Amino acid sequence: MTPAQSTCRADALAAGYGILVQGGSALAAVECTIGLLEQSGLFNAGRGANRQLDGVQRMDAAIMEGAHLQAGAVASLEGIVHPITAARLVMEKTDHVLLVGPLAGRFARHFKLDRHRAIGAPRRLSYDRILARQTRSTAERHGTVGAVALDRFGTVAAGASTGGIESMLPGRVGDSPLIGCGVYADNHSGAVSMTGMGEGIIRLVIAKGICDRLAMGKSPAVAARQVLRMLVARIRGSAGALVLSPDGRFAIRHMTPYMAAGWWNGTGQPNVRGQFP
Repeated sequence: MTPAQSTCRADALAAGYGILVQGGSALAAVECTIGLLEQSGLFNAGRGANRQLDGVQRMDAAIMEGAHLQAGAVASLEGIVHPITAARLVMEKTDHVLLVGPLAGRFARHFKLDRHRAIGAPRRLSYDRILARQTRSTAERHGTVGAVALDRFGTVAAGASTGGIESMLPGRVGDSPLIGCGVYADNHSGAVSMTGMGEGIIRLVIAKGICDRLAMGKSPAVAARQVLRMLVARIRGSAGALVLSPDGRFAIRHMTPYMAAGWWNGTGQPNVRGQFP
């Protein structure tokens, strides 16, 4: 985590917490926090999103609130600075949960969301060459940005935004926009936002699995540890989780060497670091 990334995370935490202190919703705090990370270009989301193997940035995001189980998501979205805001608009302005591809982009442009032009041009490659590039790549840079929050009304919310992983086939969609996989929020259990290799997270529906354990009385730390260990044992997956219970307990856990994350309860300075026990 670079000094600039650390500062940006701390600023994002402070902005999100400021919304909660003023009586704002957990949903607004999550959107604001993630939006600042998307805007920065320092992370694999929004302006800084990874490119798929044809050279195009396609982004995924989702947001969910726990009072009424409302959720919205976008996938394979191009040219929009704030996919997390597009996801919230899907939740609040439509009867749907997930919009994808060029028509998700049209939806975002209808609401005049900030746009950005990617540097460079799409690569004109045969599909054989695209597949070969995918096979050769062994990089594991993820960088999904996410947030969970609890407001004074007792509502939890979770969100995530990402440009995916390196070495992605064009059109690949990960866990972030899939409710129950990359994000989940329920006032009866808690809120979870995931990062890591999305294919494994999808196959075990990790975010909902952690929330189910919270509902059974497990602490955030125990629930996260149990499900992440299952991910590794069953399919050798790789992931980290932000977990928050309705009573304010939380955990940041990862089965990877490194996970840049942070938290703040309004006391002192935001706690931001690259590893959590």
